[in-house]
Amino acid sequence: MRLALFQPAIPQNVGACIRLSACFGVELHVIEPVGFTFDDRAMKRAALDYGPLGHMIRHSGWDRFQADRGPGRLVLFTTRGATPLNDFGFQPDDTLLFGSETSGVPEPVHAAADARVVIPLRPEARSLNLSVSAGIGLFESLRQTDGLV
Repeated sequence: MRLALFQPAIPQNVGACIRLSACFGVELHVIEPVGFTFDDRAMKRAALDYGPLGHMIRHSGWDRFQADRGPGRLVLFTTRGATPLNDFGFQPDDTLLFGSETSGVPEPVHAAADARVVIPLRPEARSLNLSVSAGIGLFESLRQTDGLV
């Protein structure tokens, strides 16, 4: 199981995902460009001292990520045309992809996804925070695949 962030814009979200991936023992892939520098204090504060426990891989862009990501399905978490999380079956080698906080992912990324998943929310709610969504999706995928430590 792998966690991937497409062009994240908020450093605290990446920091929280560093911590998330370290705690669950999964790789974190960050697809650039990002909306901050990696020495941003806010990101470091959110990650605390979990960086050494994690394994973050930075990709210079979408094409580089696609070339490097390895086997398994690309599962896009999105609010558009997706299977509800509670109805989706994960596989151990899935890559869970989350879009930018401000713009999601472009159409070519949607088209490249092997599956699209939505976290069900109340109808009047628009979306969850990126790192919260990643935590929910990662936990459920690891639960289903017996990947919880």
